Amino acid sequence: MAGRLEGKAAFVSGAGSVGPGWGNGKAAAVLFAREGARVLAVDIDGAAAEETRAIVAGEGGECIVAKADVTDDAAVAAAVETAMRAFGRIDVLHNNVGIVVGGGPADVSPEEWERGAAVNLRSVFLTTRHVLPHMRAQGGGAIVNVSSIAANRWMGVPYASYAATKAALLGLSRNIALQYAPDGIRCNCVLPGIVDTPLLRNLLAEVYPADEIPDRIAGRNRQIPMRRMGDAWDVAHAALYLASDDAKYVTGAELVVDGGLSASAIAG
Repeated sequence: MAGRLEGKAAFVSGAGSVGPGWGNGKAAAVLFAREGARVLAVDIDGAAAEETRAIVAGEGGECIVAKADVTDDAAVAAAVETAMRAFGRIDVLHNNVGIVVGGGPADVSPEEWERGAAVNLRSVFLTTRHVLPHMRAQGGGAIVNVSSIAANRWMGVPYASYAATKAALLGLSRNIALQYAPDGIRCNCVLPGIVDTPLLRNLLAEVYPADEIPDRIAGRNRQIPMRRMGDAWDVAHAALYLASDDAKYVTGAELVVDGGLSASAIAG
């Protein structure tokens, strides 16, 4: 069924990709446009956001770009105003920005911890803070945040900062969902598992020699009960459902997209 976001305007953060291929935000921005949304593609990398815009334009969709650091309050306010000037409304806020900081509490510096908290959590607070007044004024909207199954379980790797911030995002999202439900605003989370994106490939390249990468990828596929990692489109389609009127009675929910990994007793 096409046109699930027809007539809607979407603000997508992290809408570029950190390398060749499809990141979660890039796929979501393109999919939202394919479903009829006018899209503001927001990314700290203006060239990456422009690549997303060009894909949408090449398919006949409508997408504009805002280069912004979504950990900066003034930059977020300006991006929201860009969307309002162009579209007159924001029906969907989709937060995709995230970084992985490796190590446990004894391994991570205070600066690294704060950076992880800023990118993974503060960014969502800021975008929501500036979008909510517009959603309330127009009578509703949908917020879709990307958390992680790392919020709920040990993944076999010490990612204390990442796990903590993604868990905090669940609590933030539930509070938004319940506080603003009377205003017709829904807020839900997508919890991806191990997803094969340019970000994952970059992280592997930082740790392992190039000739080991294929085996590492194969090992991650074997971890999943479905015997494959997810991809950005798996996450994007989950976000589309939560953003659309198909989920009009769904709020405060956590949609796990992990090929069955969370239901397994083995994470790594």
